[in-house]
Amino acid sequence: MLKTDRLQAIMLLLGPKGRVQSSEVMEKLAVSDMTVRRDLAELEKQGLVERFHGGAKLQNFYLQEELSHIDKKIIHHEQKERIARRASELINDGDTIFLGPGTTIELLAQCIQADFLRIVTNCRPVFDQLNKHKKNWKLYLLGGELREKTQCLVGEIADQSLESMYFQKAFVSCNAVNGQKIMTSTFEEGQTQQIALNKSDARYLLIDHSKIGKRDFSVNYSLRDVTAVITDEHEQKYYEKLENVETSIV
Repeated sequence: MLKTDRLQAIMLLLGPKGRVQSSEVMEKLAVSDMTVRRDLAELEKQGLVERFHGGAKLQNFYLQEELSHIDKKIIHHEQKERIARRASELINDGDTIFLGPGTTIELLAQCIQADFLRIVTNCRPVFDQLNKHKKNWKLYLLGGELREKTQCLVGEIADQSLESMYFQKAFVSCNAVNGQKIMTSTFEEGQTQQIALNKSDARYLLIDHSKIGKRDFSVNYSLRDVTAVITDEHEQKYYEKLENVETSIV
């Protein structure tokens, strides 16, 4: 297979998910590891991909369709569990916290150990998990317009409620992180999350590696303004390149 044909084939493999493992390229194209390394280096030189250990991802990959909350639950579940457990260690007795929407945040709701908490969320699945596992907690589910995809409540009712609240800690996720930009699928959901973050003393972003380097519709926050990012080890080099971003790798 000619080099140009291989490069085109690799781009096709990258297409569905925005990333590909070197082992998959070797298997599909029947080429050596060294050949894959050279081809990925060439694509990176052209500005089409960014390499990571064991593979590559598309530069500026844009999410074409947002998955539902149920669909997201099966993706990178093990990494999300580790991230959630690490985040739960940051929650102390007596805290007032905000939990945003997302499957990683839902897992966090399952493993919180602290007592005597006041917890506010705008996500129905997160609230349901809190209600199952609650101890001496005061739980608040914000009102608003329900987004079917994420099962979160957004809009003026939710936003006005948050404007009158203050939190010691906020834990949120997102659909994409590109450079310093934290992104989500709708302006309304991003706006609600932004208010909660601005009303919190400490702000934690919980994301697995699949969110890195992608783009979505609405920018709702900056990495510069979060207290820390909690993520898995796949993208450690990405965060090492960013200034003033504290990162907890699990």
